[in-house]
Amino acid sequence: MDKINIIMQYMPHILGGAWLTLAVALLSFSFAFALGLLGANMRLSQHQLISKVAAVYSTVVRGVPDLVWMFLVYYGIQYFLNDFTERYNYESVEISPFMAGVFTISFIFGAYFTETFRGAMLAIPVGQMEAGYAYGLSSWQVLKRITFPLLMRFALPGVKNNWLVLTKATALLSIVGLNDVTRLSQLAGSKEQMSFLFNLVSAFLFLLLTTVSLVVFRKLERQYARGVREVRYEV
Repeated sequence: MDKINIIMQYMPHILGGAWLTLAVALLSFSFAFALGLLGANMRLSQHQLISKVAAVYSTVVRGVPDLVWMFLVYYGIQYFLNDFTERYNYESVEISPFMAGVFTISFIFGAYFTETFRGAMLAIPVGQMEAGYAYGLSSWQVLKRITFPLLMRFALPGVKNNWLVLTKATALLSIVGLNDVTRLSQLAGSKEQMSFLFNLVSAFLFLLLTTVSLVVFRKLERQYARGVREVRYEV
């Protein structure tokens, strides 16, 4: 009971860190989603230079560990900023762990979303869009009523997987000093010499986020699968 009481004393702070983790995840997901759409369109561009730039971005970013990118952004950019401000006698600028984390995770997962959306775009039947134009729909109406729903239908499994991995990647931000759920749990565990139990609390909160996310994505999958006949194969 004493250990439970100790954990409960820290729960308000840990839950505050969980909300911060969720904020980082949602912001990063939004930016990465938009960056992925842009990258996928660039990858499928008829212009070779644009297509190659997007291909290099996708390949290089996915080929370097997330932790390395975190160090490069947080410490690397901070180093260049310090050098610039000292050289020209400007006021020093400090990069917050929150902004560095959102930028880095968005940059990393934008590459994964690029490939997810590229595959989904290639799976869309061209005849669907041609039929929309034949019925007199505008480009915006075709995008809204045909292209995007079909894109999400094919991309949703990959989007779900990227989101689940992204939420766990936010734990890396504890290394650069962000007071997220991982860092606060570690600090509390070290102070009370109960690291295992406090890490279990952190793991439970991540698992709770994953469970809620799966429920949301299951509803989205049902929504975007409307009108599609389910085919069952019997062996």
